Amino acid sequence: MIIKKIVTVLCLFAAVTAFGQQKQVHTSIDSTKIKIGSQANLILKATVDTAAKVSFPQGKTFGQLEVIESYPVDTVRKGAIYELVKKYGLTQFDSGRYVIPRLPVVINNKTIQTDSLLLEVGNVKVDTLKQKMFDIKPIAKASSDNSLYWILLAIVLLGGAGYGVWWFIKKRKKTVKAAPEVIKTPIEKATTLLHDLEKKELLQKGEVKEYYSELADIARTYIEEAIHIPAMESTTGELIEAMRRATQRRKMSLRPETFEQLEQVLRNADLVKFAKSRPMEFEIAEDRNRIEKTIVVIDRSIPVEKDDDEIHTRMWEEAQRKKKEKKRRNIILGVISFIVAFVVSFFLVQSALNDSGIFGTENKALLDGEWVKSEYGNPGLTLETPRVLKRMDASKMIPADAMALIKDLNMFGYGELFGDFYVAVGTTIFKEPKDIDLNLAVDGVTKAWASQGAQNILLKTEEFATQGGIQGIRSYGTMKFPHAITKQPVDAYYELFFFKQQQGLQQVMVLYKQGDEYAPQMLERIKNSIELRNLNQ
Repeated sequence: MIIKKIVTVLCLFAAVTAFGQQKQVHTSIDSTKIKIGSQANLILKATVDTAAKVSFPQGKTFGQLEVIESYPVDTVRKGAIYELVKKYGLTQFDSGRYVIPRLPVVINNKTIQTDSLLLEVGNVKVDTLKQKMFDIKPIAKASSDNSLYWILLAIVLLGGAGYGVWWFIKKRKKTVKAAPEVIKTPIEKATTLLHDLEKKELLQKGEVKEYYSELADIARTYIEEAIHIPAMESTTGELIEAMRRATQRRKMSLRPETFEQLEQVLRNADLVKFAKSRPMEFEIAEDRNRIEKTIVVIDRSIPVEKDDDEIHTRMWEEAQRKKKEKKRRNIILGVISFIVAFVVSFFLVQSALNDSGIFGTENKALLDGEWVKSEYGNPGLTLETPRVLKRMDASKMIPADAMALIKDLNMFGYGELFGDFYVAVGTTIFKEPKDIDLNLAVDGVTKAWASQGAQNILLKTEEFATQGGIQGIRSYGTMKFPHAITKQPVDAYYELFFFKQQQGLQQVMVLYKQGDEYAPQMLERIKNSIELRNLNQ
């Protein structure tokens, strides 16, 4: 009897031990040997109760194997337990023996590692006896069709012309609207604007910030027009100090209380606009009355202009006119710089795509070969490259209007823009001094890339200086473009260097396909060798 009980206990213990040692996750593969590019199915089976929560591994790669398909989980019920089946389609495009690593399966917040498996990927045998071999065909040059380039150029020119027409019409409308105005003096204009402000009922709408912003602008505009100081561009403290100097110069009799009242309202406006302050209704009414009274007091204190005052007024008006003229000229120069940079980069793209003689050269051979240090363009831009850069003629691609502003234009390039490695240098000199915006030049280059099919262009810009101390900017980033030969999407890295000297623009471009271990070394060597003649000394 005792022996029977012992045997029963041992059987029960053995059953519990066997159940406890049973694997909850079973790993298998439908084939241990596949050909290159073929698919092998990895199968994970988890045996759990019906209330268990199971999370299978996710990812695009398992070890060195690529996951090309992740199938939905199949559920098989076996009594009081579930059997969850997860299948993955794996492949590899290089022959060899690959290990499917241990993968984590989470069951009720407990991680269980699967078994590792071995997968052998074999080459596809080619029967060269039965399959006839052919010689390599000679390179066939594709026909060149420049119609697309001319269409894009026409779009740019039409866009510029459209902008000019829009600007002219807008300015003309403003002139026509200004004709019926009967307000002649600054005080009349300010008084009318204050009345119009009350009619807008901004306070009733809860727009206190907008109310104070317009109230402060009315006061600043009046002071700028009546006393001839730059009130709109000055801080509150600078404005009050400028008014004190102006009243002393023009011998205006203003009490200190007038300055205090004006400064209080302007500082309240600053607090509302920038510190989100919200005055009480009676405080708002007081500020409005202070502005109106202050303007009247200031206007009454302005003496009748004498000859010196008239000269000062004319000088101020002339300065304002020149300021507006300079602003308009800078806008026009910015547009011209953008168009020139766009067209130059566009031509560099075209020349690179049509020149495939150097494509295919291994970058390691370029890096280890004999490099050439040479000076290009005018003013001279010196850098070291693995091959001598080839001169390109871009004068035919530049619009006649833009070309009329250019005194000298030089461009040089090597390699394929949308290939493995590409270097380009360009120098432009304008006939008249121009304040070039280098950021607009960068925009012109990136838009030229986009027009050739580049996507996901990421851009970062920072200051850059050569070893000789010449200041410029460096723009760098990544993008995806169609390869010049295969037309397949390729991830690329690029760096642009822009300088402005002697009324002109100098640029260096380096671009290569990501994943090449030698291209970054060539880029660093080129970047460290960039130098320009210092024309400012």
